[in-house]
Amino acid sequence: MGEGTTVGLDVHAKSVAGFVIDEVSGEVATCRAPHRVEDLVGWVAGLAAPVRCAYEAGPTGFGLARALAAAGVGCLVAAPSRIPRAPGDRVKSDRRDAERLARLLRAGELVAVDVPTLALEAARDLVRAREDARADLMRARHRLSKMLLRHGRVYEAGAWTVAHDAWLRRQRLEEAASQAALVDYYDAVLQAKLRRDRLDAAIAELAERPDLAPVVGRLVCLRGVGVLSAVGLAAEIGDWRRLSGATIGAYLGLTPSESQSGARHSRGPITKTGNGHARRLLVEAAWHQRHPRSRSLALERRRAGVRPEVRARAEAAGARLQRRWAHLERRGLRRTIIAVAVARELAGWCWSLAVMDD
Repeated sequence: MGEGTTVGLDVHAKSVAGFVIDEVSGEVATCRAPHRVEDLVGWVAGLAAPVRCAYEAGPTGFGLARALAAAGVGCLVAAPSRIPRAPGDRVKSDRRDAERLARLLRAGELVAVDVPTLALEAARDLVRAREDARADLMRARHRLSKMLLRHGRVYEAGAWTVAHDAWLRRQRLEEAASQAALVDYYDAVLQAKLRRDRLDAAIAELAERPDLAPVVGRLVCLRGVGVLSAVGLAAEIGDWRRLSGATIGAYLGLTPSESQSGARHSRGPITKTGNGHARRLLVEAAWHQRHPRSRSLALERRRAGVRPEVRARAEAAGARLQRRWAHLERRGLRRTIIAVAVARELAGWCWSLAVMDD
């Protein structure tokens, strides 16, 4: 027998199921724990020390983990996608989830997620709000353009330019109800764009924060990685040093899935595990590598004032990634597949710049 107590918690907004294992006597107990953070911390801290507890990462966030750590209780926040589950287990309940967490914690089979600081979590809130605003703007534009298409109004030149906006303002529909709907859709586009631009300005200000500025300043030296992408990657990944150049691709779900049984071995689509926002940013940046490198004033401005070794590594990354794109294109691969392959390698270059000493 060991010592202390092992606790599994299934945490919800208004309820918490607990499973307690007394390591001295071997007794187990299931209970309903308090759901208010301060009460729950007091309940856990009152168990026989030392106490180890675990709960799944989810919408309740990391406030409980920070509060438990402040109270001297060891708390592991488990990655939900890495929790082992038996294929034949078809019964799910809060009590069984709490028991599974406690037993897996005791066996050392849980994979922990990194608990961010309050400042880093605030940065994540901002970049995710910007991601939501981007998606809302795209949906608002689709609704407007599809309504006009139903009425036979098609703009032949490039969309969402100054000229396109002037064309939109000139549109008049015959029916009053349709015209009212058109005005509302157009107003929704304007509001979504203002919201996105406001968040862009807030992120540009966030990039100057002392804990983010060094990493962001190095990441923006890469071709295709602007301030918004650099801040997004820095906020979503957090502590880059817990990863390596060989593991960051798998961490972000950019590596192929595999199936092997006996002599049969096949590879499938990428796993898409990990942080979807960071993965999208990398794939979006990878598309910039499809064109031959040329002088870019914007890129030169971003590289102004950086150390020579940072510039050299960023230039080496640009040359390597562009060669990689061209090589895969000569093999006849689809561009969408090439973009993901280049994004996987770009993730390693981002890591190498992020962990450079200031």
